[in-house]
Amino acid sequence: MARFGAFELDLARRQLLKEGREVHLTPKAFDLLAALIDAAPRVVPKAEIHERLWPNGVVSDATLVGLIKEIRRALDDSGRDTPIIRTAHRVGYAFDAPVAKGTPRSKVARWVVAGERSIVLANGENLIGRDTDAAVCLDYATVSRRHARIVVGDNGTLLEDLGSKNGTAVGGVRLAAPVSLRDGDRFACGQVALVYRESTAGVPTVTHVSMVGPQPRG
Repeated sequence: MARFGAFELDLARRQLLKEGREVHLTPKAFDLLAALIDAAPRVVPKAEIHERLWPNGVVSDATLVGLIKEIRRALDDSGRDTPIIRTAHRVGYAFDAPVAKGTPRSKVARWVVAGERSIVLANGENLIGRDTDAAVCLDYATVSRRHARIVVGDNGTLLEDLGSKNGTAVGGVRLAAPVSLRDGDRFACGQVALVYRESTAGVPTVTHVSMVGPQPRG
């Protein structure tokens, strides 16, 4: 894991994240960014880059320049005076932003809000559905038994639909692939509205439950 500015580079999951949301990079662009960060602040010669990215082949410098442009776009690297990726003309490239490598995250509490109830999320997979074994059990007809899942990891939190009948949506858009969640994001499983929350201050003092459903009348 390497952190710089608003970005995180997760080598294990091969993801570039900006404020918890994934930024797309092609595989070779990801490998090049990882190589530059690993060598920072040293200038990495073009020959070394070619040997690392294309050990069994020969490509033109234009291909390398194209990858550098892709990385700069992904990092919003447009500052001429203080570039993130610095060009050493006729030599190679260097990663010039301050990098924190392998530093531990502060402890973050994560939970889902449904109505007035909060459901604390554990590290790893948290199943959402009507199944009584689900970490977030939602006892509603529009929710499938195994509806969706929230995966909490070191690099953030992912929400994924599990082929549910009525779908999972974030911001009114039905999910077709896993998405990253940020504090305050609203999503729905079927017709059940939920809010994802996280904080270093811990979960507020409210009722923490694993099951949400119609409440019995008094």
